Amino acid sequence: MDFRNKTSNTKITKYKRYSSVNIGTIIFGIIFVYMIICIVMYITTKHTTSYEVMAGAISGNYTYNALALKKEEVIPATQSGTITYYAREGGKTGAGSAVCSVNEGTAAAGNAADVELTADDITRLKNTMSSFSRGFDSNSYQEIYNLKADLESYVLELQQGTETVGNGILNQCTAPESGFVVYSIDGYENVSESDLSPDMFNQNSYSRENLRLNKTVKAGDNLYKLVTDENWNLYFPLTSSLATELEDRTAIRFRFLKDNNTFSARFSIIQNGTDYYGKISLDNSLIRYVSDRYLDIELLMDRKTGLKIPTSAIAERVFYKIPEDYVIQNSDTSSEITMLRETFNKDGSSSVKYVTATVYSKVGSDYLVSTDLFKEGDYVQMVDTTKKFQIQSSNTETIQGVYNINKGYAIFREVTIIDENEEFCIVEDDNVYGLAAHDHIVLDASAVNADDIVY
Repeated sequence: MDFRNKTSNTKITKYKRYSSVNIGTIIFGIIFVYMIICIVMYITTKHTTSYEVMAGAISGNYTYNALALKKEEVIPATQSGTITYYAREGGKTGAGSAVCSVNEGTAAAGNAADVELTADDITRLKNTMSSFSRGFDSNSYQEIYNLKADLESYVLELQQGTETVGNGILNQCTAPESGFVVYSIDGYENVSESDLSPDMFNQNSYSRENLRLNKTVKAGDNLYKLVTDENWNLYFPLTSSLATELEDRTAIRFRFLKDNNTFSARFSIIQNGTDYYGKISLDNSLIRYVSDRYLDIELLMDRKTGLKIPTSAIAERVFYKIPEDYVIQNSDTSSEITMLRETFNKDGSSSVKYVTATVYSKVGSDYLVSTDLFKEGDYVQMVDTTKKFQIQSSNTETIQGVYNINKGYAIFREVTIIDENEEFCIVEDDNVYGLAAHDHIVLDASAVNADDIVY
């Protein structure tokens, strides 16, 4: 058999190979590359934090932890023994009234079953426990022992009121004069306003001793403290700027943040060296706060309202002043003007053309425009006349403003500050060249320049 003829008659057909690249692959590739570029730009670009402008006033920002100084007398024990307290913490006692007793061995005590609680007694106990529950702070666990001692003292006070127990109190320690009883000492009992220093307002180093935790005492040990005068003072540190703002005040309204009670009281400023302190003088309500050395207060001052922005958003820029006679006002918007600018080339020739400028503010009869529009020595020509106004560095104005980023890039907007503190300021909300509520601005003005694209 001849295989050669059979092989020569076989026809091999090659199939056409199609390219795997098509228009869809190209589009997908372009999108993929674009996404990679965007991700890289997002990661490597410095991001800008924005702040939404809101209407309001500066309130709750003049809050201080005030130091309370009173006329206080620490009463020592005259003998050694076991101590039993009868007077209630913060209660008013008269001269000669029994505050506690010191006995050898176990102190005499009445039978609690002999005491009948009146409706007022029950209400008083409920209010004591309710007040403790509302103001409890887990970081101040010591207050639980103060509550326990308060309740024990109250029960003993009730027992002292019965005929049986009253006759059984031996070795009474009586108050040398009338006053409010306090069962803690902290070393500030003899501090006067001339001793004030910044360290006194740092509570990290503050401590007080609860005398009711002592079950026994020796002669000369501290028993309790009497606050003998209802006139007392609150002191708090002031910055020099706030001291200047308050220097003419003789009275001030404020609120105790502990219970939200509001008071009006005499006010003055104390200066110790280079330090300033506010002084609030009170002659009432001591019974509410007699056990407190530090009290959080808020000054309630008449504040102006407007747009509230952080002080970190404020920037300053320099602008050229252009007299209004040399501009053409835009009838559609007050934020743009047109000028006929004459500028000089390097060869000495001049060119004149119309330019449109954004108005950043108006000072008197002058419009403020960006310094980027002109070079020093250029002229602004009055339309249809030969009068010219020359651009000079001496003809500038510096204004405060913020960077508005509503459009995705930084636009400088003028602000007029009408009130401020260390963190925030209030600006006018009726400035035609300024801000409006709900605008977005750059939180840190030093992070951007005018016309920067903001991410």
